Amino acid sequence: MKLNNTIIHFFLLLSWFQCTLSSDIQALLALKSSIDPSNSLQWYETDYCKWEGVKQCLNGRVSKLVLENMNLTGTLNSTTLIQLDQIRVLSLKQNSISGQIPQLSGLPNLKSLYLSYNNFSGKFPASLTTLHRLKTIVLSGNHLSGVIPDSILNVKRLYVLYLDDNRFTGKVPPLNQTGLRYLNLSNNQLSGKIPATPVLVRFNSTSFSGNSDLCGNAFNIPCGLAPSPATTAPYRRSHRHRRIRNTVIIAGCAGGVLLLCILIALLLSIMCCKKSQQKSTEFSVKGEKVAAVGDGGGGGGGGDDGEGGFTLEGDDSGVVGKLVFFDGGEGAETGYSLEDLLKASAETLGRGTLGSTYKAIMESGFIVSVKRLKDARYPSVEEFRRHVDVIGRLRHPNVVPLRAYFQAKEERLLVYDYFSNGSLFSLIHAIRCVLIKKPDV
Repeated sequence: MKLNNTIIHFFLLLSWFQCTLSSDIQALLALKSSIDPSNSLQWYETDYCKWEGVKQCLNGRVSKLVLENMNLTGTLNSTTLIQLDQIRVLSLKQNSISGQIPQLSGLPNLKSLYLSYNNFSGKFPASLTTLHRLKTIVLSGNHLSGVIPDSILNVKRLYVLYLDDNRFTGKVPPLNQTGLRYLNLSNNQLSGKIPATPVLVRFNSTSFSGNSDLCGNAFNIPCGLAPSPATTAPYRRSHRHRRIRNTVIIAGCAGGVLLLCILIALLLSIMCCKKSQQKSTEFSVKGEKVAAVGDGGGGGGGGDDGEGGFTLEGDDSGVVGKLVFFDGGEGAETGYSLEDLLKASAETLGRGTLGSTYKAIMESGFIVSVKRLKDARYPSVEEFRRHVDVIGRLRHPNVVPLRAYFQAKEERLLVYDYFSNGSLFSLIHAIRCVLIKKPDV
């Protein structure tokens, strides 16, 4: 009798698992039918975890869906989306999806939402304020209106909030989430005095520019005075602004071919000089050229230790590389790839006997520390993989965990969490200097 019960339970569990998988397939196909009338998505394979845009599955369930810049139209349906209840990252940015943003309260695991540069209208989706695991909200470049609700304070883990280039009105909410690091409310119709909360005063006027009736002495936007042109300069240009800029550039090129030829000749001369002074390696990832990390490169950023970062130089060596995350790593949840890492703005944190360390800030706002090893030839590929596998499994309160690594023919990178308190060396020596300082007489 016991055996019979066990068999029954097994088949019930198997039936439930199959129904769950089929629900994800049905949800994806329903989503395709509502936003892909031009059939841009070629979803025909048996394994839907390999479908275009399905970047990750956990236990056979879709956890990361990225459908960006694919000319998608139509509207979103909440009934369809909430069937994907295991999704962590949802990105539909740079499309032409319209209508209101649907209720998403049925996605309790959602951490990152990217719906920027579409044609969404209506009010701020209040259902987002009920998602307690949500960290990233990017709704830039739409037609959203109404007020930004104070209930957004309920999103305690908020890390990125981009609402720029919309039509929001009313006051700026008194945001107080200590984890908030990236904020952009520019180019809306907000008004009143900006709350000078300890969190908001971290940001300068560019986070609030383009709102003519907004003021705040703590943000260099004097109340009662018209904002200066520098204050109202847009912080981020939408796709509409970029189209206007491109039109101006094309018109200027048509009228000044001779000047353009001179500039190109100068640019080629400069590039030749730079190539003669710098050696770099380029490798291929998924058939596209992606640059390696190089000392002295101009990826952006800068600090006390000087500028450095990721370069885009070299010849086609045909070496294939892959960014490998360890179990429990943050890469999959925050939605960054090798290409995102190499396109990140970076600054040199220091150089040691093993290599150089960089602070890399990706477009999504996620920050990591990248260690580029000096000699990528030794040990061998397999031996290196065995070493980092051991290091990647180490977990101790006083040891920074290794989150991911990359290796190619002549490149090896180690990716760690970024800590803003400086290096252990500087902290130890700063304490030592305090201890040995002579008292004033």
